[in-house]
Amino acid sequence: QLELVESGGGLVQAGGSLRLSCVASGSRFSIITMGWYRQAPGKQRELVARITNGGTASYADSLRGRFSISRDNAQNMVYLQMNSLKLEDTAVYYCDALVGRGGLNYHYWGQGTQVTVSL
Repeated sequence: QLELVESGGGLVQAGGSLRLSCVASGSRFSIITMGWYRQAPGKQRELVARITNGGTASYADSLRGRFSISRDNAQNMVYLQMNSLKLEDTAVYYCDALVGRGGLNYHYWGQGTQVTVSL
């Protein structure tokens, strides 16, 4: 019942910036944590960043300092500010929400948004 919709992806030159947005809707269950993952061709999906309801953020070690995650709990939105983009950042970026149901936690995913970094 939970729908996640990402936006903000596109084509950007190396060194540039993008801001991704994700909105969650349609669920009566509590969202515990929201985050961003990415998947490049031929690679596994990897964690980019996540943020708790209290606003505590965590990042993949290689991305600290370039990427920043933020959250608006009232609007059920999460953002990813990406700076100093590199070619290796090219991937499909997915929004994730950790939802509690009946004492168990489940991950929900958006359709993804393509980020392509060019020379």
